[in-house]
Amino acid sequence: MRLNWSGPALRDLDRLFAFLAPKNLPAALNVLESLTAAADRLIDHPRLGIRLSQYAAREVRHIIVGDYDLRYEIEGDIIRIASIWHGRENR
Repeated sequence: MRLNWSGPALRDLDRLFAFLAPKNLPAALNVLESLTAAADRLIDHPRLGIRLSQYAAREVRHIIVGDYDLRYEIEGDIIRIASIWHGRENR
């Protein structure tokens, strides 16, 4: 399996870091490390996350990483990280 970060997911990482860093830089770095490590674990365990039924035609799943929801899609041998957000965000 190969890991691919979508543009929106990379922007989510930037947005989350920009929000956290001014308040607590070590915590912001820790969050980014946790999220990227969780995504890397999907390479060996791609079906670790819960499948989302609203995307029945595609294999879209999500995992919870601390307070964050990481959504990804499996397409062949590619795991595409689609989006990341904090559980308290209204999305």
